[in-house]
Amino acid sequence: MDIAALINEYGFPVVAVVGLGYFIYYVWNFMNQEIKPALGDMHMALIRCIDQMRMLDQDQIRLQQKVNVVLEYRATQKLLADAMEKEEFKKMKKAGDE
Repeated sequence: MDIAALINEYGFPVVAVVGLGYFIYYVWNFMNQEIKPALGDMHMALIRCIDQMRMLDQDQIRLQQKVNVVLEYRATQKLLADAMEKEEFKKMKKAGDE
């Protein structure tokens, strides 16, 4: 049967409701079979990505702490070297005065 015969026999509102009912069933079925599994896969990928970002953030924090320690050691070494130079200069000055 074609659509014109169905509309003539049952009326437009009935045929439209049946058509919309089938459309809703088709969309619901498509969402459950295609979209939900894809969303589940994407959700797992997102969780993995977030975990990797957290690990990178922790690594970056550790690296920054190591850099800070090295810079602090360098500053301490420089202060010690400057103090030693001053002492040597004083000793040379004292030896030159005598």
